[in-house]
Amino acid sequence: GIANNTDLNIARLKVKEAEALLLSSKLAYLPSVSLTPQGTLSGVDGSKTSKTYDLAASADWELDIFGKLTNAKRGVKAALEQSEAYRQAVQTQLVATIANSYYTLLMLDKQLDITRRTAETWDENLRAMKALKRAGQTTEMAVAQTEASKLSVDASVLSIEQQISEMENSLSALLGMAPQLITRSTLDNQRFPESLSTGVPLQLLHRRPDIRQKEAELAGAFYATNQARSAFYPSITLGGSAGWTNSAGGAITNPGQWLLSAVGSLVQPLFNRGQNIANLKVAKAQQEEALLSFRQSLLDAGTEVNNALVQWQTARGKLKLDEQQVVALTSAVRSAELLMKHSSQNYLEVLTARQALLQAELDAVSDRFDEIQGIINLYRSLGGGSE
Repeated sequence: GIANNTDLNIARLKVKEAEALLLSSKLAYLPSVSLTPQGTLSGVDGSKTSKTYDLAASADWELDIFGKLTNAKRGVKAALEQSEAYRQAVQTQLVATIANSYYTLLMLDKQLDITRRTAETWDENLRAMKALKRAGQTTEMAVAQTEASKLSVDASVLSIEQQISEMENSLSALLGMAPQLITRSTLDNQRFPESLSTGVPLQLLHRRPDIRQKEAELAGAFYATNQARSAFYPSITLGGSAGWTNSAGGAITNPGQWLLSAVGSLVQPLFNRGQNIANLKVAKAQQEEALLSFRQSLLDAGTEVNNALVQWQTARGKLKLDEQQVVALTSAVRSAELLMKHSSQNYLEVLTARQALLQAELDAVSDRFDEIQGIINLYRSLGGGSE
Protein backbone atom coordinates (compact mmCIF):
# COMPACT_ATOMS: atom_id res chain seq x y z
CA GLY A 1 0.00 0.00 0.00
CA ILE A 2 2.84 2.42 0.80
CA ALA A 3 4.33 1.77 -2.63
CA ASN A 4 1.15 1.76 -4.72
CA ASN A 5 -1.54 3.83 -3.00
CA THR A 6 -2.68 6.73 -5.18
CA ASP A 7 -3.36 9.24 -2.38
CA LEU A 8 0.06 8.66 -0.84
CA ASN A 9 1.83 9.05 -4.19
CA ILE A 10 -0.04 12.34 -4.74
CA ALA A 11 1.13 13.49 -1.29
CA ARG A 12 4.72 12.64 -2.26
CA LEU A 13 4.37 14.75 -5.41
CA LYS A 14 3.11 17.67 -3.32
CA VAL A 15 6.32 17.42 -1.28
CA LYS A 16 8.33 17.61 -4.49
CA GLU A 17 6.36 20.69 -5.55
CA ALA A 18 7.14 22.36 -2.22
CA GLU A 19 10.84 21.45 -2.57
CA ALA A 20 10.91 23.10 -6.00
CA LEU A 21 9.34 26.27 -4.58
CA LEU A 22 11.90 26.32 -1.76
CA LEU A 23 14.75 26.05 -4.26
CA SER A 24 13.25 28.96 -6.19
CA SER A 25 13.01 31.09 -3.03
CA LYS A 26 16.67 30.36 -2.19
CA LEU A 27 17.78 31.42 -5.69
CA ALA A 28 15.88 34.71 -5.26
CA TYR A 29 18.96 36.06 -3.42
CA LEU A 30 20.99 35.79 -6.61
CA PRO A 31 20.82 38.34 -9.44
CA SER A 32 18.74 37.58 -12.48
CA VAL A 33 20.87 37.54 -15.63
CA SER A 34 19.58 37.71 -19.20
CA LEU A 35 21.23 37.87 -22.61
CA THR A 36 19.80 40.64 -24.84
CA PRO A 37 21.48 40.66 -28.28
CA GLN A 38 20.11 43.14 -30.84
CA GLY A 39 20.87 43.91 -34.47
CA THR A 40 19.65 46.66 -36.86
CA LEU A 41 19.83 47.14 -40.62
CA SER A 42 18.91 50.62 -41.94
CA GLY A 43 19.10 52.45 -45.23
CA VAL A 44 17.70 55.76 -46.59
CA ASP A 45 16.66 56.29 -50.26
CA GLY A 46 19.00 53.66 -51.73
CA SER A 47 22.01 54.68 -49.68
CA LYS A 48 24.41 52.17 -48.27
CA THR A 49 22.82 50.00 -45.62
CA SER A 50 24.17 50.59 -42.14
CA LYS A 51 24.51 47.75 -39.68
CA THR A 52 24.53 48.06 -35.93
CA TYR A 53 24.57 45.43 -33.26
CA ASP A 54 24.59 45.06 -29.49
CA LEU A 55 25.78 41.89 -27.79
CA ALA A 56 24.89 42.58 -24.18
CA ALA A 57 23.95 40.81 -20.97
CA SER A 58 21.88 42.49 -18.27
CA ALA A 59 21.46 41.71 -14.58
CA ASP A 60 19.08 42.80 -11.81
CA TRP A 61 19.70 42.24 -8.12
CA GLU A 62 17.27 43.14 -5.36
CA LEU A 63 18.93 43.90 -2.02
CA ASP A 64 17.15 42.16 0.86
CA ILE A 65 17.72 44.94 3.38
CA PHE A 66 14.30 44.74 5.06
CA GLY A 67 13.92 40.93 5.02
CA LYS A 68 11.26 40.55 2.35
CA LEU A 69 13.11 37.76 0.52
CA THR A 70 14.18 36.12 3.79
CA ASN A 71 10.65 35.94 5.15
CA ALA A 72 9.40 34.65 1.81
CA LYS A 73 12.01 31.88 1.87
CA ARG A 74 11.20 30.92 5.46
CA GLY A 75 7.50 30.89 4.61
CA VAL A 76 8.11 28.52 1.71
CA LYS A 77 10.26 26.33 3.97
CA ALA A 78 7.37 26.16 6.45
CA ALA A 79 5.08 25.19 3.56
CA LEU A 80 7.50 22.37 2.72
CA GLU A 81 7.31 21.14 6.31
CA GLN A 82 3.51 21.22 6.04
CA SER A 83 3.65 19.14 2.87
CA GLU A 84 5.98 16.61 4.48
CA ALA A 85 3.76 16.39 7.55
CA TYR A 86 0.73 15.94 5.28
CA ARG A 87 2.52 13.10 3.50
CA GLN A 88 3.22 11.37 6.79
CA ALA A 89 -0.38 11.93 7.89
CA VAL A 90 -1.63 10.28 4.71
CA GLN A 91 0.82 7.40 5.18
CA THR A 92 -0.12 6.89 8.83
CA GLN A 93 -3.82 6.92 8.00
CA LEU A 94 -3.19 4.54 5.11
CA VAL A 95 -1.32 2.04 7.31
CA ALA A 96 -4.06 2.24 9.95
CA THR A 97 -6.81 1.80 7.35
CA ILE A 98 -5.09 -1.19 5.73
CA ALA A 99 -4.58 -2.81 9.13
CA ASN A 100 -8.16 -2.10 10.14
CA SER A 101 -9.47 -3.52 6.85
CA TYR A 102 -7.33 -6.65 7.20
CA TYR A 103 -8.47 -7.39 10.74
CA THR A 104 -12.04 -6.61 9.73
CA LEU A 105 -11.72 -9.41 7.17
CA LEU A 106 -10.47 -11.77 9.89
CA MET A 107 -13.38 -10.77 12.13
CA LEU A 108 -15.89 -11.32 9.30
CA ASP A 109 -14.35 -14.74 8.56
CA LYS A 110 -14.83 -15.73 12.19
CA GLN A 111 -18.36 -14.34 12.26
CA LEU A 112 -19.19 -16.22 9.07
CA ASP A 113 -17.98 -19.48 10.59
CA ILE A 114 -20.04 -18.94 13.76
CA THR A 115 -23.12 -17.83 11.81
CA ARG A 116 -22.94 -20.90 9.60
CA ARG A 117 -22.80 -23.09 12.70
CA THR A 118 -25.72 -21.09 14.07
CA ALA A 119 -27.64 -21.80 10.87
CA GLU A 120 -26.97 -25.52 11.28
CA THR A 121 -28.29 -25.32 14.84
CA TRP A 122 -31.45 -23.63 13.63
CA ASP A 123 -31.87 -26.37 11.00
CA GLU A 124 -31.81 -28.94 13.79
CA ASN A 125 -34.14 -26.75 15.83
CA LEU A 126 -36.63 -26.56 12.97
CA ARG A 127 -36.56 -30.32 12.40
CA ALA A 128 -37.12 -30.88 16.13
CA MET A 129 -40.04 -28.44 16.21
CA LYS A 130 -41.67 -30.16 13.26
CA ALA A 131 -41.24 -33.53 14.99
CA LEU A 132 -42.77 -32.14 18.19
CA LYS A 133 -45.71 -30.76 16.23
CA ARG A 134 -46.33 -34.12 14.64
CA ALA A 135 -46.28 -35.60 18.15
CA GLY A 136 -48.76 -32.96 19.26
CA GLN A 137 -46.38 -31.31 21.74
CA THR A 138 -46.16 -27.90 20.08
CA THR A 139 -48.15 -25.63 17.77
CA GLU A 140 -47.92 -24.52 14.15
CA MET A 141 -47.16 -20.97 15.33
CA ALA A 142 -44.05 -22.14 17.19
CA VAL A 143 -42.88 -24.00 14.10
CA ALA A 144 -43.40 -20.90 11.96
CA GLN A 145 -41.48 -18.71 14.41
CA THR A 146 -38.60 -21.17 14.42
CA GLU A 147 -38.53 -21.25 10.62
CA ALA A 148 -38.53 -17.43 10.47
CA SER A 149 -35.56 -17.34 12.86
CA LYS A 150 -33.73 -19.89 10.70
CA LEU A 151 -34.34 -17.82 7.55
CA SER A 152 -33.07 -14.72 9.35
CA VAL A 153 -29.80 -16.50 10.18
CA ASP A 154 -29.51 -17.72 6.56
CA ALA A 155 -29.88 -14.09 5.43
CA SER A 156 -27.13 -13.10 7.89
CA VAL A 157 -24.79 -15.60 6.23
CA LEU A 158 -25.39 -13.99 2.84
CA SER A 159 -24.93 -10.51 4.32
CA ILE A 160 -21.57 -11.41 5.89
CA GLU A 161 -20.39 -12.99 2.63
CA GLN A 162 -21.28 -9.73 0.85
CA GLN A 163 -19.38 -7.69 3.46
CA ILE A 164 -16.32 -9.91 3.00
CA SER A 165 -16.38 -9.39 -0.76
CA GLU A 166 -16.79 -5.62 -0.40
CA MET A 167 -13.99 -5.42 2.18
CA GLU A 168 -11.64 -7.38 -0.10
CA ASN A 169 -12.44 -4.96 -2.93
CA SER A 170 -11.86 -1.96 -0.66
CA LEU A 171 -8.55 -3.34 0.61
CA SER A 172 -7.43 -4.10 -2.96
CA ALA A 173 -8.10 -0.46 -3.88
CA LEU A 174 -6.01 0.72 -0.92
CA LEU A 175 -3.19 -1.53 -2.12
CA GLY A 176 -3.44 -0.11 -5.64
CA MET A 177 -4.54 -3.43 -7.13
CA ALA A 178 -7.54 -4.69 -9.06
CA PRO A 179 -10.24 -6.38 -6.90
CA GLN A 180 -9.03 -9.82 -5.92
CA LEU A 181 -9.05 -12.44 -3.18
CA ILE A 182 -7.00 -11.34 -0.16
CA THR A 183 -4.84 -14.11 1.28
CA ARG A 184 -5.07 -13.92 5.06
CA SER A 185 -4.63 -15.67 8.39
CA THR A 186 -7.27 -16.20 11.08
CA LEU A 187 -8.35 -14.02 13.98
CA ASP A 188 -7.36 -16.67 16.54
CA ASN A 189 -3.74 -16.63 15.33
CA GLN A 190 -3.21 -12.92 15.95
CA ARG A 191 -0.95 -11.84 18.83
CA PHE A 192 -0.79 -8.38 20.36
CA PRO A 193 0.88 -6.78 23.41
CA GLU A 194 -0.64 -7.74 26.72
CA SER A 195 0.06 -4.32 28.23
CA LEU A 196 0.40 -0.76 26.96
CA SER A 197 1.71 2.35 28.67
CA THR A 198 -1.15 4.48 29.98
CA GLY A 199 1.04 7.57 30.45
CA VAL A 200 1.87 9.14 27.10
CA PRO A 201 4.55 11.89 27.20
CA LEU A 202 3.89 15.05 25.25
CA GLN A 203 7.01 14.33 23.17
CA LEU A 204 5.23 11.36 21.60
CA LEU A 205 2.39 13.62 20.49
CA HIS A 206 4.93 15.77 18.66
CA ARG A 207 5.39 12.87 16.24
CA ARG A 208 1.81 13.31 15.12
CA PRO A 209 1.93 14.68 11.57
CA ASP A 210 -1.17 16.83 12.05
CA ILE A 211 0.47 18.63 14.99
CA ARG A 212 3.68 19.19 13.04
CA GLN A 213 1.56 20.39 10.13
CA LYS A 214 -0.23 22.91 12.36
CA GLU A 215 3.11 23.97 13.84
CA ALA A 216 4.53 24.59 10.36
CA GLU A 217 1.34 26.41 9.43
CA LEU A 218 1.81 28.71 12.44
CA ALA A 219 5.43 29.38 11.41
CA GLY A 220 4.32 30.12 7.85
CA ALA A 221 1.70 32.58 9.12
CA PHE A 222 4.36 34.32 11.23
CA TYR A 223 6.67 34.78 8.25
CA ALA A 224 3.73 35.88 6.08
CA THR A 225 3.02 38.63 8.64
CA ASN A 226 6.65 39.75 8.52
CA GLN A 227 6.55 39.71 4.73
CA ALA A 228 3.38 41.83 4.71
CA ARG A 229 5.04 44.27 7.12
CA SER A 230 8.14 44.55 4.93
CA ALA A 231 5.92 45.75 2.05
CA PHE A 232 5.85 49.16 3.80
CA TYR A 233 9.62 49.56 3.33
CA PRO A 234 11.40 50.52 0.10
CA SER A 235 12.69 48.04 -2.43
CA ILE A 236 16.25 48.62 -3.60
CA THR A 237 17.31 47.09 -6.90
CA LEU A 238 20.69 47.21 -8.60
CA GLY A 239 20.82 46.67 -12.35
CA GLY A 240 23.31 46.86 -15.11
CA SER A 241 24.38 45.61 -18.49
CA ALA A 242 27.68 44.84 -20.21
CA GLY A 243 28.47 43.81 -23.75
CA TRP A 244 29.88 44.65 -27.16
CA THR A 245 28.46 47.18 -29.62
CA ASN A 246 29.40 49.03 -32.79
CA SER A 247 26.89 51.79 -32.07
CA ALA A 248 28.72 53.82 -29.45
CA GLY A 249 28.94 57.61 -29.48
CA GLY A 250 27.53 59.92 -32.11
CA ALA A 251 28.62 57.93 -35.15
CA ILE A 252 28.57 54.34 -36.19
CA THR A 253 32.01 52.78 -35.87
CA ASN A 254 33.59 49.50 -36.76
CA PRO A 255 35.03 47.53 -35.11
CA GLY A 256 32.78 47.50 -32.01
CA GLN A 257 33.43 48.87 -28.55
CA TRP A 258 32.57 47.85 -25.02
CA LEU A 259 29.10 48.82 -23.75
CA LEU A 260 28.75 49.24 -19.98
CA SER A 261 25.87 50.63 -17.88
CA ALA A 262 24.77 50.50 -14.24
CA VAL A 263 21.45 51.52 -12.68
CA GLY A 264 20.29 51.70 -9.07
CA SER A 265 16.62 52.15 -8.18
CA LEU A 266 14.67 52.63 -4.96
CA VAL A 267 10.91 52.21 -4.81
CA GLN A 268 9.20 53.51 -1.66
CA PRO A 269 5.46 52.76 -1.43
CA LEU A 270 3.47 55.86 -0.48
CA PHE A 271 -0.15 55.17 -1.34
CA ASN A 272 -1.42 51.81 -2.54
CA ARG A 273 -5.14 52.34 -1.90
CA GLY A 274 -4.79 50.68 1.51
CA GLN A 275 -3.69 47.37 0.03
CA ASN A 276 -0.57 46.99 2.17
CA ILE A 277 -2.47 47.87 5.37
CA ALA A 278 -5.19 45.35 4.51
CA ASN A 279 -2.62 42.65 3.72
CA LEU A 280 -0.93 43.19 7.09
CA LYS A 281 -4.24 42.99 8.99
CA VAL A 282 -5.19 39.81 7.15
CA ALA A 283 -1.78 38.26 7.84
CA LYS A 284 -2.06 39.08 11.56
CA ALA A 285 -5.56 37.56 11.74
CA GLN A 286 -4.38 34.43 9.93
CA GLN A 287 -1.48 34.14 12.38
CA GLU A 288 -3.93 34.23 15.31
CA GLU A 289 -6.08 31.61 13.56
CA ALA A 290 -3.04 29.37 13.09
CA LEU A 291 -2.14 29.73 16.79
CA LEU A 292 -5.66 28.74 17.90
CA SER A 293 -5.68 25.85 15.44
CA PHE A 294 -2.33 24.62 16.77
CA ARG A 295 -3.56 24.72 20.37
CA GLN A 296 -6.73 22.85 19.43
CA SER A 297 -4.72 20.18 17.60
CA LEU A 298 -2.81 19.49 20.85
CA LEU A 299 -6.09 19.09 22.75
CA ASP A 300 -7.54 16.84 20.05
CA ALA A 301 -4.39 14.70 20.02
CA GLY A 302 -4.56 14.12 23.76
CA THR A 303 -8.24 13.23 23.50
CA GLU A 304 -7.67 10.72 20.69
CA VAL A 305 -4.83 9.00 22.56
CA ASN A 306 -6.94 8.75 25.71
CA ASN A 307 -9.92 7.40 23.76
CA ALA A 308 -7.76 4.76 22.07
CA LEU A 309 -6.35 3.60 25.42
CA VAL A 310 -9.83 3.47 26.97
CA GLN A 311 -11.14 1.52 23.98
CA TRP A 312 -8.31 -1.01 24.30
CA GLN A 313 -8.70 -1.36 28.07
CA THR A 314 -12.50 -1.68 27.89
CA ALA A 315 -12.34 -4.25 25.09
CA ARG A 316 -9.84 -6.34 27.06
CA GLY A 317 -12.11 -6.24 30.11
CA LYS A 318 -15.15 -7.26 28.07
CA LEU A 319 -13.15 -9.97 26.32
CA LYS A 320 -12.29 -11.58 29.65
CA LEU A 321 -15.98 -11.60 30.58
CA ASP A 322 -16.84 -13.04 27.16
CA GLU A 323 -14.35 -15.85 27.65
CA GLN A 324 -15.87 -16.66 31.04
CA GLN A 325 -19.34 -16.59 29.50
CA VAL A 326 -18.27 -18.94 26.69
CA VAL A 327 -16.82 -21.36 29.26
CA ALA A 328 -20.03 -21.26 31.30
CA LEU A 329 -22.28 -21.75 28.28
CA THR A 330 -20.10 -24.58 26.98
CA SER A 331 -20.61 -26.29 30.32
CA ALA A 332 -24.34 -25.59 30.06
CA VAL A 333 -24.52 -27.21 26.60
CA ARG A 334 -22.66 -30.25 27.85
CA SER A 335 -24.96 -30.56 30.87
CA ALA A 336 -28.06 -30.14 28.69
CA GLU A 337 -26.88 -32.93 26.37
CA LEU A 338 -26.26 -35.26 29.34
CA LEU A 339 -29.66 -34.49 30.84
CA MET A 340 -31.33 -35.18 27.50
CA LYS A 341 -29.66 -38.60 27.32
CA HIS A 342 -30.40 -39.62 30.90
CA SER A 343 -33.70 -37.85 31.61
CA SER A 344 -36.83 -36.62 29.92
CA GLN A 345 -35.41 -33.17 29.15
CA ASN A 346 -36.57 -31.74 25.81
CA TYR A 347 -34.06 -31.53 22.92
CA LEU A 348 -35.12 -27.92 22.38
CA GLU A 349 -33.35 -26.97 25.61
CA VAL A 350 -30.10 -28.34 24.16
CA LEU A 351 -30.58 -26.29 21.00
CA THR A 352 -31.34 -23.19 23.05
CA ALA A 353 -28.13 -23.67 25.03
CA ARG A 354 -26.16 -24.09 21.80
CA GLN A 355 -27.72 -20.94 20.38
CA ALA A 356 -26.72 -18.94 23.48
CA LEU A 357 -23.17 -20.29 23.19
CA LEU A 358 -22.87 -19.25 19.54
CA GLN A 359 -24.13 -15.75 20.36
CA ALA A 360 -21.54 -15.46 23.14
CA GLU A 361 -18.84 -16.49 20.66
CA LEU A 362 -20.03 -13.74 18.29
CA ASP A 363 -19.79 -11.20 21.13
CA ALA A 364 -16.26 -12.41 21.90
CA VAL A 365 -15.23 -11.97 18.26
CA SER A 366 -16.64 -8.43 18.24
CA ASP A 367 -14.81 -7.48 21.43
CA ARG A 368 -11.58 -9.07 20.16
CA PHE A 369 -11.78 -6.89 17.05
CA ASP A 370 -12.53 -3.86 19.26
CA GLU A 371 -9.32 -4.60 21.19
CA ILE A 372 -7.30 -4.77 17.95
CA GLN A 373 -8.95 -1.60 16.70
CA GLY A 374 -7.93 0.17 19.91
CA ILE A 375 -4.27 -0.66 19.21
CA ILE A 376 -4.61 0.53 15.60
CA ASN A 377 -6.24 3.78 16.79
CA LEU A 378 -3.44 4.26 19.32
CA TYR A 379 -0.87 3.78 16.54
CA ARG A 380 -2.60 6.43 14.43
CA SER A 381 -3.23 8.86 17.30
CA LEU A 382 0.48 8.78 18.24
CA GLY A 383 1.54 9.64 14.70
CA GLY A 384 2.39 6.14 13.48
CA GLY A 385 5.90 5.05 12.63
CA SER A 386 8.68 7.38 11.60
CA GLU A 387 8.98 5.51 8.30
